[in-house]
Amino acid sequence: MPSTLLMLFLLGCQAGAQPSEIARSQAPDGFWDHWGDGAAEVSGYQLTQPRYGESRSGEVVMVFVTETLTHAQRVKSDGGHRDEYTVLKLNEVRDFQTGIYDYNTMISVFVPLSGILPRGLVSRLSFSMQEWCGHMYADLVAEHDLGSDPDTLRLTGRGYFDGESSEDRALDAPDGGVVAEALPVLVRGLVGELLPPGTSRTVPYLPRLLDSRLLHDRLDWTTATLTRSAQPAPLTVPAGDFTAWRITVSPARGAATTWHVEQAPPHRLLGWQSETGEAAWMTGSMRTRYWQHSREGDESLRSALGLPE
Repeated sequence: MPSTLLMLFLLGCQAGAQPSEIARSQAPDGFWDHWGDGAAEVSGYQLTQPRYGESRSGEVVMVFVTETLTHAQRVKSDGGHRDEYTVLKLNEVRDFQTGIYDYNTMISVFVPLSGILPRGLVSRLSFSMQEWCGHMYADLVAEHDLGSDPDTLRLTGRGYFDGESSEDRALDAPDGGVVAEALPVLVRGLVGELLPPGTSRTVPYLPRLLDSRLLHDRLDWTTATLTRSAQPAPLTVPAGDFTAWRITVSPARGAATTWHVEQAPPHRLLGWQSETGEAAWMTGSMRTRYWQHSREGDESLRSALGLPE
């Protein structure tokens, strides 16, 4: 048996050996019929971002695409590694203005499609934020061997502000835990159904690194109640008219956020709104190999996303 196939076979056996009550992060039936074409789903959003006591206007771009990751390095593989596994990568790029200066943030989330982690956790999460006062970076990695679940998530970071210049510590990886940055993947059911219609459950919950850094608040686990609407309902966003499910995440500490998910496949994220005043609504979406559109003139493709050229 070729080494790559042997590795996939072993991973499959290891994932199958996990307790049945622990939902795994893996591609559901029919996933590859849509996502196996090598293209990315790129969506633009009209953003309202609260900052310094005022509502700011901005934009968000979300890029969903499948990749092959190496376990040892937690980076995209160019091939030839024996520890490769597939993930769904989400890149979220957020830009908004505050007076004379702007904020630029980026989050990269790598969610396994192979069943190697419990659903709700991530293989890796990286975050960066740039603004005129300074910039910061943080990385969250699940620490585990292939075939076993992680006991800890390693958080490292570097920052500009006093008390945030350097961070390196371990956080728990509780059973059933949900990492907030994975929610745009989880609420869509892209690694399995988060919860059935008309139900709710309370889970361990790790808030967003974005909020931790904007609020200069130490990142730690809390709990959150997840609730899904009993029925989908009509929803109008800048991109058009849709029918959408609502999934509300209500943390024990912090504001509740409601996610609006397209009922029809591929269950795109139509928008979200928080009790803080943060909101984002889809302005356009397309499937594309965006990395091939870097020439002068390709800026015109941004219009399909509802974004300025």
